[in-house]
Amino acid sequence: MGKKKELEARIDRLKAKVRALKGKLGDGAAAAAPATKAKNPVSPLAPAAFPALPVIEGVAFSATAAGVRYAGRTDVMLARIAPGATIAGVFTTSATRAACVLDCQAKLAGTVDEAAGAAIIVNSGNANAFTGAAGQASVDAVTTAVADALGLPAHRVFSSSTGVIGEPLPHERIVEAVSKLVTALDAEGMEAAARAIMTTDTFPKGASAEIAAEGGAIHIAGIAKGSGMIAPNMATMLVYIFTDAKISAKLLQKMLSRQVDDTFNAITVDSDTSTSDALILAATGKSPAAEITDLRSKAAKDFEAALRSVMMDLAHQVVRDGEGATKFVEVRVSGAETVADAHKVAMAVANSPLVKTALAGEDANWGRVVAAVGKSGAKADRDRLRISFGDMVLAENGARVPDYSEEAASAYMKGQELVIGVDLGLGDAAKSVFTCDLTHRYIDINADYRS
Repeated sequence: MGKKKELEARIDRLKAKVRALKGKLGDGAAAAAPATKAKNPVSPLAPAAFPALPVIEGVAFSATAAGVRYAGRTDVMLARIAPGATIAGVFTTSATRAACVLDCQAKLAGTVDEAAGAAIIVNSGNANAFTGAAGQASVDAVTTAVADALGLPAHRVFSSSTGVIGEPLPHERIVEAVSKLVTALDAEGMEAAARAIMTTDTFPKGASAEIAAEGGAIHIAGIAKGSGMIAPNMATMLVYIFTDAKISAKLLQKMLSRQVDDTFNAITVDSDTSTSDALILAATGKSPAAEITDLRSKAAKDFEAALRSVMMDLAHQVVRDGEGATKFVEVRVSGAETVADAHKVAMAVANSPLVKTALAGEDANWGRVVAAVGKSGAKADRDRLRISFGDMVLAENGARVPDYSEEAASAYMKGQELVIGVDLGLGDAAKSVFTCDLTHRYIDINADYRS
């Protein structure tokens, strides 16, 4: 009888071990499969709708759900660019750049065969950053799959990744999706591509412009992603702009590089620069307009102004989609001795947690602006400083203005779009940067970003 009970006990222990093993296997399978996650509510600063973007002849787009991180979420986009296209780019200067950024920089710096065409493939959900040698192996696997499917040399396939840092990219899921992406390519698919590159974004971002030029019209259209980890130092986030202009890669790069500082380098959401920031600009040369060959020509100036407007529009949309944002704010600095000083002051104010939380609370606490100016490292003089909210001057000559009205200042702070003015009174240099407020929603989004 005792032996029987002992045998039964052993059987029970074995059954318990089997159940435990099954549980572990189940957990492992669940971890391997894409998770699901609810989308964030749309920003109150979002545009009413995605804009109607023009078709850029020579470019086609597609998007699909590959399950890179979340099940059922469109997370990979492909852009095929026609032979003859010229390409320019700007990328993060972060010392911890992602593998895809390093790969793009190397390809643009190398020998270019423009007659071969090109492609851009982007995934969201995983940044493929700080992943060691495996990161480049993933880039190679993805870009080679695209190159083979489209008949392109691998050095003309550019990739980007955005999402969680430090986790190996499940590139086999993207590779598996390539054939579907190629089959679905559509000249009118830019909006779907914009949605595929979103992470914590609450709306897809697009902008366009058209220029009447000699011989015909030139079109520009672009998409972007970005919501948090926005404090660029080159471009910011992920941005892809396409035009049908005829222009060399050298001139295209020069225009792009000199328009970055006042657009994507003039925004900040949270003072954190991403490992994956990239801006790629492609010109297909399919417009009937004459080729742009001289930066001093009217055609070049008109094109660069239109390019700037698209870049500025996309940059502003990123701020409007800042994580948890309820206010769109321009920090307008004037009277600085140098542009560098104006930029320092503007960024010090725009990045100040105290200023940003006051904006969120609609508190007209201009003293926090004064403090931010003082810590900026730029040359400033207390007795020449002037602070304004909108058209209202609140403080100057080292003190609050005599007719200061707390009620009027507080009423101004209730608006969704605000201007903070800082005049240093020391020179003629000026700079504007764009930011948003800092709400508790920002903490909610980032406290469980990986879960």
